[in-house]
Amino acid sequence: MAIASVILSMALVAVGNGLMFAYIPVRLGAERFDPTWAGLIITGLSAGGLAGCILTGPLVRRVGHARAFMVLSALIVLSNAAVGAGTIPLLWIAARALYGFAICGLFIVAQSWLNDAVANAIRGRVMAVFYVSYVAGLGVGYAALAAVDIGTAQAPLIGIAFTALSILPVGLTRLAQPPPPQAASVALGLAWRISPVGVAGMLAVGGLSMAISGFAPIHATAKGYSQADVALLLSAMPVGTLILQIPLGWISDRTDRRYVLIAASALALAAGLFALGFDGGALAALVVIYIVWDGASESIYSLASAHAADRASKDDMVALSSSLLFAWSLAGFIVPGIVTGLSVVYGTQTFIYVAIVIAAAFCLFVLWRVTTTRAVPATETGNFAPMSAQAPLPVELAFAPEEQRGRSDD
Repeated sequence: MAIASVILSMALVAVGNGLMFAYIPVRLGAERFDPTWAGLIITGLSAGGLAGCILTGPLVRRVGHARAFMVLSALIVLSNAAVGAGTIPLLWIAARALYGFAICGLFIVAQSWLNDAVANAIRGRVMAVFYVSYVAGLGVGYAALAAVDIGTAQAPLIGIAFTALSILPVGLTRLAQPPPPQAASVALGLAWRISPVGVAGMLAVGGLSMAISGFAPIHATAKGYSQADVALLLSAMPVGTLILQIPLGWISDRTDRRYVLIAASALALAAGLFALGFDGGALAALVVIYIVWDGASESIYSLASAHAADRASKDDMVALSSSLLFAWSLAGFIVPGIVTGLSVVYGTQTFIYVAIVIAAAFCLFVLWRVTTTRAVPATETGNFAPMSAQAPLPVELAFAPEEQRGRSDD
């Protein structure tokens, strides 16, 4: 029950987050704002997320996990309140940057707590439930858009309510708090030497995730799809994450993970081409395409993380993991800015072209690595765990694990 309190809190946060993610571009479209504003808001969110990855560790070391969770939840409440104050794009950019900082921090805090609380024998299952619960909550939030009055502050108020509710399970939990974490260094050079495919995968999926999930509602609104249509499209996309990751992960545990990464990126590439070909067409076809597109792209995240871990020694794991987290965050910040800038010239469908280029480039890179480096034997690899690119990597990517506490980072 104590572990469930943290998972429940994050699932409640997810409902409000999914609703706000869908609400903002639809509201801006209804108010006849240029889609560039929605793109700038996504870029601001990504910038906040990058800051959250860097600054959450010091915050937790200062006040502990429970208080940090409450502080970060309060920042999400403030962000939603600012959005509810009126359609003021500049204010919304700042508000969503604040949200990006807070949600990245919440994931790091929640996963740190769970990692410390559960035994190795059940850690994989607990983290799988954690990810599935969060993705399901996002889907519920996306679907809720169809029921709200888009011309009012109803959506931000619902987001505030769910975020406030999320504080209660953590505030009442008896789950012991972990010791203060040590800082983990970012060493991209070391990470690249250990696993170029892992680093490239995080860069690719950071861009793919923010491009697809961030700009799909912007483009759908600009194309004239209704509020209910956008809600349906967004709520269906997480289904791909839940459907595709398990079989792809099962296969990757039994063969060279790079082959599965090639398949996932090729599937993302093909789905992107279909999204382009059916752009503006029947909603039913687009829903199927986006389910596959989002699921294939999200799968790169967990596969690349597992591949990098297979090639790392125990002593290098913390530096590798924090570097992968930084690479994911960096791409998640840069790509939305590129898409926003290009959209001014080429239109809101630009994100489809950018996602296609990213998937193709990563697929070709992994193919080249397969021909030039040997595989890690399947018997020596770890076990695959489902993850979502909507959430940062597990916390050992940001904090030193228990056996390294008390040691300074190199």
